[in-house]
Amino acid sequence: MTREYGARFPCAGRDLTDILPVAFRFTETSIAGGVGMELIWLLLPAALLLTLLLICEGQRAWRLGLTTKSLLSLLFVVTAILQPSASASFHYTMIAGFVLCLGGDVLLAIPGDKTFLAGLVSFLLGHVCYLFAFFGLASPGGLAFIGLVIVAALAAVIYRWLAPHLGEMRVPVVAYMLVISVMVFGALSVMGDTALPATGRWLLLVGAVAFFASDIFVAKDRFVDGKYVNRLLGLPLYYLAQFLLAFSVGTIG
Repeated sequence: MTREYGARFPCAGRDLTDILPVAFRFTETSIAGGVGMELIWLLLPAALLLTLLLICEGQRAWRLGLTTKSLLSLLFVVTAILQPSASASFHYTMIAGFVLCLGGDVLLAIPGDKTFLAGLVSFLLGHVCYLFAFFGLASPGGLAFIGLVIVAALAAVIYRWLAPHLGEMRVPVVAYMLVISVMVFGALSVMGDTALPATGRWLLLVGAVAFFASDIFVAKDRFVDGKYVNRLLGLPLYYLAQFLLAFSVGTIG
């Protein structure tokens, strides 16, 4: 079936199936397992759940928000699990990271300082999984080190802005900022390895950068002003990041 489509729709001398993202190819394997269609349709409930979550956040309905957020985060875990991947180590390490982030989402949705700290630790461990997965694919090069300087400078500015508001959370927040910065460094390392598929590299890099950006809104919401706009902007960025990373598993691993 793949050969028939490739023969009918040539593109610049290459089969159409050679340039489509793996996650959306209708190959014999994905059709037999229903993977392609399942992944496409997962985005619809994700969008609906995100909309409901934003409404819950606006109304401060944290119990319904907890259920909604848990289900929404479970969807990016399922998306990653269903992805085909040539590298078992990359696939399983990324899945471990997604599961830890799911745990972090649940913990952060429950009011309280202790649950926030536990959620922060869960996310930190999730980023450790991501960075191990990234560095397992590629070694850092010139692009990555240039990007690291930019990320480090941005992280320093963010820390200086947050520092007066952190109190006893100073050490955990600094540790988290270091780990997520290294995670972005890992994504830049993957981006610089042109031997890897371009689609997967872009999904992974944009996902990592979106994750970093979303955490700025989380920090602002938690430590600075607690305004709804932080969640209105931060949550879509966060779930964009996680789904991009989840789809990268099938296009680069």
